[in-house]
Amino acid sequence: MNPKTASILIAWAAVASIPLHAADDLVIADFEGSDYGTWTVVGEAFGSGPARGTLPGQMHVDGYQGRGLVNSFNKGDSTTGTLTSPEFRIERRYLQFLIGGGKDLERTCLVLLVDGKVVRRATGPNDQAGGTESLAVEGWDVGDLLGKAAVLRIIDEATGGWGHINVDHIVQTDRKPPGWIDRARRDFQADTQFLLLPIKTGGPKRSVTTLVDGQPVVKNDIELADKEIDWWAPMDVSAWRGRSVTLEVDRLPEHSQALARIEASDTLRGTDPVYREPLRGQFHFSPRRGWNNDPNGLVYFRGEYHLFFQHNPYGWNWGNMHWGHAVSTNLIHWKELGDVLAPDALGPMFSGSAVVDWANTSGLGKPGAPAQVLFYTAAGDPTVQCLASSTDGRTFTKFAGNPIVRQFTPGNRDPKVIWHEPTKKWVMTLYVETNQVHSIFFLGSSNLKEWTYLSRTDGFFECPDFFELPVDGDAARRRWVLTAANSEYMVGSFDGTKFIPETAKLPGHRGRNFYAAQTFSDLPSTDGRRVQIGWFQTATPGMPFNQSMTVPLELNLVGTPEGPRLTWTPARELRELRAQSQNLKPFTLAEGGSDPLAAIHGELLEVRLTFEPGDSTELSLSIRGATLKYDARTQELALNDHRAPAPLRDGRQSLIVLCDRMGFEVFASAGLTYLPMAYLPRGEDRSLRLQVRGAAARMHQLEVHHLKSAWH
Repeated sequence: MNPKTASILIAWAAVASIPLHAADDLVIADFEGSDYGTWTVVGEAFGSGPARGTLPGQMHVDGYQGRGLVNSFNKGDSTTGTLTSPEFRIERRYLQFLIGGGKDLERTCLVLLVDGKVVRRATGPNDQAGGTESLAVEGWDVGDLLGKAAVLRIIDEATGGWGHINVDHIVQTDRKPPGWIDRARRDFQADTQFLLLPIKTGGPKRSVTTLVDGQPVVKNDIELADKEIDWWAPMDVSAWRGRSVTLEVDRLPEHSQALARIEASDTLRGTDPVYREPLRGQFHFSPRRGWNNDPNGLVYFRGEYHLFFQHNPYGWNWGNMHWGHAVSTNLIHWKELGDVLAPDALGPMFSGSAVVDWANTSGLGKPGAPAQVLFYTAAGDPTVQCLASSTDGRTFTKFAGNPIVRQFTPGNRDPKVIWHEPTKKWVMTLYVETNQVHSIFFLGSSNLKEWTYLSRTDGFFECPDFFELPVDGDAARRRWVLTAANSEYMVGSFDGTKFIPETAKLPGHRGRNFYAAQTFSDLPSTDGRRVQIGWFQTATPGMPFNQSMTVPLELNLVGTPEGPRLTWTPARELRELRAQSQNLKPFTLAEGGSDPLAAIHGELLEVRLTFEPGDSTELSLSIRGATLKYDARTQELALNDHRAPAPLRDGRQSLIVLCDRMGFEVFASAGLTYLPMAYLPRGEDRSLRLQVRGAAARMHQLEVHHLKSAWH
């Protein structure tokens, strides 16, 4: 020990009158009470007392200690205020606390005041869309302030995104809080396809900037694993082959092994082969790694169906919104190509659509090579609409003139673009909220770059889709359908400017876990179908991927006594997956009769059943532990007790049931009832059962098809 250090220690001891060995911690505040006690509250942001975790409208909050914490999201980000401690004496070398929320050293922060002056500051980690509400350990060395009287103040003077602060468990301690390394870096030479990043799901998110030859390219919030690793996220660096790639992390704990563990590789890494994982849907698309939500930009181009999708390549949960990309020649076997749109200075890449500009109205195509044009929301501040294009369906370039539609109100999003042949113009439907009213705005354009407001239809929330269908296949009776994220819809007419509803808003799907569906554009004229894919909200715990897509669905308008209604049926291409089929001849099944399915077992299944209930009261079909019941008295269908109307059609009920490893999709009443539901069958249960109650029921069709995996 040098003399200078010794003299400092003696001075600390003299001033603070404390022993030089570590003393017990002194808790300043644990925020476990029903109110803030002797702390002084100003403004609305902090409420009347500590929060019990997550507040209404807030992302999940974790990382706090006990039951309560300071959470200034009270009434949302628009409220402001301060929370000030009573005066206390600094008696330990360090002040340690948990902190999260907004990142602003002036407006969302915790400060230490001595003699009325701010001597220390700390803030949360978030200043962009996405992020995490997790609290992490921080601290200050206050050895130079020992013995002084001090005050703590928690400040929320910010409004808008991340305009709040989370704080908990403030203690004085002689144990040094974990140290941090700011702007930690590691350099790589891009000689492989991937850099494999170690991920700890639920861990603290770090801001990771990717630099190529020293220039920043993209920034992501990633749950890098400091110690234990849950899975490996591939960062595709093949576009920069032979160049220098640097990963810079805003802050890492000094003990973190995250950067050191990153591996260069040409293959993915995991405990199971890709697409053979235990909870991987075998005929539902899901990304190789990471989270997916909305399907985007469904379009047929150059002989392929293109599926773009909201993708977090670096997390099991939502965040870091990219556009993932997969292609198929038959709607069943998908090949994932990697992400085509990454977050940029305008914000993360939110949902949108795609078209083929056959006449090159945009000037983005080439002779003999029309442009495939993507429309997306850049969800920064402001929230704006942009485009990107490609002539080969693989490499996409963001338009230099972005944005093409500026913000109407904060959060406007999800542009869906179609070509309206009668008026020879492009039409965009866009979700906009004005004065707390959810609306779909209609915009028009001649060149895809310049857009003019046309009209609006109220009552729909985000992810609109707009298309025309014949009623009962009659081309002379065509109607327009306007739908949105929850699949409710209206049927009406459209003159190129205004949509005129002819129905009230009608219910769409009747199940759960279905959202933000979109239909394909530019299908060949010989096809004549309207094909839809939705986000299938199927959580897969313990897997390196999360969520999936529904099977491709064929939509039709059929006439009913109440007017035209949408139907959903599985696309005919799914028949290609049938490996083995068991077709039973028509028969009558009585209560207590021999079960025709008792000897049949399977994992991936398509079951088709058409029956007349007659005087029976209930038909029950069990598949892999899930039970589907049809109540003939109320004409209702129940899947695991989730009920939905399913009327008889000409005295019969027709059911199609698709069973995969992570969910069911059920179609009833000739497609009028579509019931999707996430479900994780027990792996060992491969059973099927069919029973009736009451009188006998007549079975006209019973088919069980064992399906192959679409991945192999």
